[in-house]
Amino acid sequence: QVQLVESGGGLVQAGGSLTLSCAASGRTFSSNAMGWFRQAPGKEREFVAAINWSGGDRTYTDSVKGRFTISRDNAKNTLYLQMNTLKPEDTAVYYCAVRGKAWIGRRPPEYDYWGQGTQVTVSS
Repeated sequence: QVQLVESGGGLVQAGGSLTLSCAASGRTFSSNAMGWFRQAPGKEREFVAAINWSGGDRTYTDSVKGRFTISRDNAKNTLYLQMNTLKPEDTAVYYCAVRGKAWIGRRPPEYDYWGQGTQVTVSS
C-alpha cells in the first residue's frame, strides 16, 4: 500500500523558515515526478512546486520563486520543500503528491498519490 507522509509543518513568524519532508513507502518513486501543493481555508488546492524524476527539472509557482526550493532524495524515497522568508499568505495545509509520469505536472488531477497534509501557519 502506497503511503506519503508529510512532516515539518508548524507555526513560524513571518520571515522565518521551515523544511517540509514527504516520506514515501509502499513502492519506489525514483521514476516519478513529485510535487507540493497547498490549500488555504476557503480556497482551492494550488500548485506550489514540482520536480521531475531525476531532480534535473524543477518548477515553481511565481509567488514562491526565490523563496522555496524543492528537492528529492531518491535513495530515501523522500521529497523536500525548503521554505525561506515565509509570509502570512503562505499559511495553508501543504500536500505532497506523486505523478504517474516522470515529467512535471502543475495540476492536481495529474497526480496519482497524495499525502494527508501538514499545516504551515505563518504569523505576522
